[in-house]
Amino acid sequence: MDVRQRLIEGIRRFRTEVYPERRDAYIKAESEPQRPHTLIVACADSRIDPGMITQSDPGEIFVTRNIGNMVPTYGEMLGGVSAVLEYAVAALKVQHLVICGHTDCGAMKALVNPEQLERMPTVRRWLRNAEAAMSVAREVDTHDDFLTNLTRQNVLMQMTHAKTHPSVAGAIARGELIISGWVYEIGSGNVLVYDEAIHAFKPVVIDGE
Repeated sequence: MDVRQRLIEGIRRFRTEVYPERRDAYIKAESEPQRPHTLIVACADSRIDPGMITQSDPGEIFVTRNIGNMVPTYGEMLGGVSAVLEYAVAALKVQHLVICGHTDCGAMKALVNPEQLERMPTVRRWLRNAEAAMSVAREVDTHDDFLTNLTRQNVLMQMTHAKTHPSVAGAIARGELIISGWVYEIGSGNVLVYDEAIHAFKPVVIDGE
């Protein structure tokens, strides 16, 4: 089966198996304006699915994805990510902004091994948004392996970058928006959430564990 046919078969399964079970949610989503409560900035990695991870219904989360779950500082690279932040906060009035990194991130690996980017000048330029995180990771000893530390420091740095955007800064000042940092562990399914009180990432607790 070629890749095109695989997608078509996926659509068929969606229409015959998934859609019927959630039909009411989809009809409601089309009949009402979207009112997402959260914006998630996630990596473009094909193994990451914010809707599945959070078990969200259509219309509940607004999502933007890019290499390395980056948020350029305001004014430096005005473009898609900046526009999404502004629209989500100013127009959709989301109450929660999540920067979601993940394990085994190719962007973080490329920062550690920049020779991988020899033929990808656009990607190399984009990853400049994580250079400060790289500097912090080199200086801060968290007793984790370097890639894990870098992944977490990058999430924290992108949270800082997000706060340079006027719409985000204003919403935070009014008490209308909170920002969270997550790291999704692909292999275990765990999601680590940054706890500002202890300056560390903690796993979401599951009853019985």
